[in-house]
Order: sequence, then structure tokens, then C-alpha cells
Amino acid sequence: EVQRNRLLWPAKFNYADTNSKDTLARAHRQMVRLREMDTILQNAQRQGRISFYMTCRGEEAIHFGAASALEPSDVILAQYREQGVLMWRGFTLQQFTDQCFSNEADLGKGRQMPVHYGSRALNYQTISSPLGTQIPQASGAAYRLKLAGKKDAVSVCFFGEGCASTTDFHSGLNFAATLKCPVIFICRNNGYAISTSVKDQYHGDGVVSRAPGYGMAGIRVDGNDIFAVHAAVREAREYALENSAPVLIEAMSYRQGHHSTSDDSLRYRSVEEVEHFAHESDPLDRLQAFLKRHDYEGMTDDTFRAAADEEKMSVLDAMRKAERKPKPSLEELFEDVYHEMPASLKAQQQQLRTHIAKYPNQY
Repeated sequence: EVQRNRLLWPAKFNYADTNSKDTLARAHRQMVRLREMDTILQNAQRQGRISFYMTCRGEEAIHFGAASALEPSDVILAQYREQGVLMWRGFTLQQFTDQCFSNEADLGKGRQMPVHYGSRALNYQTISSPLGTQIPQASGAAYRLKLAGKKDAVSVCFFGEGCASTTDFHSGLNFAATLKCPVIFICRNNGYAISTSVKDQYHGDGVVSRAPGYGMAGIRVDGNDIFAVHAAVREAREYALENSAPVLIEAMSYRQGHHSTSDDSLRYRSVEEVEHFAHESDPLDRLQAFLKRHDYEGMTDDTFRAAADEEKMSVLDAMRKAERKPKPSLEELFEDVYHEMPASLKAQQQQLRTHIAKYPNQY
């Protein structure tokens, strides 16, 4: 496994964000970056500077372990807690903050909630709020790859264990199995579907136990171990391509933060529980312990603190720039829905113009 784990392989060329070929060092750096970004943007929401945010503290190993095992040609359909996958593919701090501040540089032109990222260039489908919608879409994307004769790409779907209670979960997995689609379903089981504990979600053995019922392969993995996640996703990708068949992965983790900035998780779980998992199984702590134990590139606690400080300043710089950029034009609110704007939408556009003209001081 040491020889096969690509986290330990140097890249062919320098990574743009680290100016180094060191893949493992980049994974660590991006985990630090993501954690700093989450902390700062969550605080920005508390200050009223953005409207909403969702952190992924405690689940970062799933992001970077999976992303590092995939190829750019693989289609990603995520939920709303996979920022690290997009970061690994090249989404910059400026792009993240532009989206959260809904400014004119936001790729979605300010028409999505914060953290609902998307990038055509990075093969990352735009996130939707409704739970589970991406699951049957991932099956459809994989079926399209199959029909097109693509032998070097799969679709990859991320979702939380709460999504496994939706009808889209059943439809998506059943379609994928019966149509033999090359798709990887990655369920990050973080213990809670908002406030609903797994104890109240299902009585069976988690989510991966459902794979045999659909006639598909499945594996459960320690979602706090970046090397284990990487190995599971790498093998799943090879299996999906070789057999033109789906794979279900259940990555066990723990959501250390609130569900979102609209949630107070201490209303349904104790401080002691959160502190226990943060102390015992934090994925960043585990990776840093590995790096120190093996004296990897001479990394020490001082190295880690310096990296965190540098990333904090980078996030703050990107956020300040994003905050100063103007908002998108209101005219863009009506664009990109239809190739040619229908009469009904033109009428709504005119109604908005009339309303703003009538109350100019309010806008």
C-alpha cells in the first residue's frame, strides 16, 4: 500500500498553490487552509458580513483522501460539505470568498447561497440545497459516460448519511446498479443529519450494509484517516472502471461543528461529546502526528503553526478583496435560465425595473 498510495508520490509538475511536487505536504497544507477558511468565514457570517456558512471541521480527510485518488476527468457531484474536494482541484481562496460574498466575480453571479459552489472548468457540478438530488444525477452522469464509451472517467457523488434516508438515495443507487454505471457513492457518516443522531436514523449496520441489497460493491472506511480514504477511493475507481459498476463507500467521521450557521448543535449533543471526538479522532491532528512521527520533511509543531498563520492571512486577504467587489448586475438575475428569454420572464424583469424605479431610495 505504501507504494500504491499516491499521496506519497511526487507530482509530475509543481502544484500551483504550493510550488512543490510534494503531494502529501500539499494535502496537509490544504487541510490547514480549509480549516482556517472555515473558521474565518463562519465568523464573518456571525458578524453579518455574509448570510450563511457551513463548516466541515473534522471531515477534511474524506475530502483530500478522495480528491487525491481521482482524476480531473471524473465528474464530481457534491453536497454542501465538500469544499476540500474543490480546493484540491484548484479552486482558489479568492473564488471561495467571491462566492460566499456573492460579488460580481462569483461564478454563479450571486444567484446561489454561500457554500453552494460549482466550477465547469474543474468538473464540479454546482451544489443544490435539497438533500439527495445529486445522487440520481450522479447515476445519470455515469450512464452518460458509459454510453459515450469513456473508459477513463467515473462520476463521484458525495452525501451525508442523512441523505441515505431520502427516496433519491434509493432511486440513484438502484439506477446505478441496474444500468451498471461507473459511479462511486461516498457517504460521509458524521453522526448527525442536522440534529438527528444516527441512532434515530436507522436500526441497521450503517449505510454500507445496504450495498448488497442493490447488488453493488461496498466498503466502510475510517473517514478520519486520509491514507485509508485515499486507498478506498482509488480501489473503488479501478473497480468501477474495470466492471462498469457502482461502488458505495461509507466513510465514518464526526461533525465537530454546527450543521450550519443556522444551527446550535449544543441543543442536541453535549460539549463533552464534541471535545471527545475532537481530541481522539481529529483528521488534521492524526495527519500531523504521522508527519512528526516519520520526521516528514522535518515538519514540527512550529511548522504547523507557521502554516496556519500563513493560511489565515491568505484567507483574510481574499475575504477583504471579495468584500470590496461590487455585486452582480440585477439584469443578470434573469440570464442563463433559457437560451432565449421567454415572454413570462421578460415580464418579470420589467416588473422588477418598474418596482425599483418606483422606490429608488430603497435600492
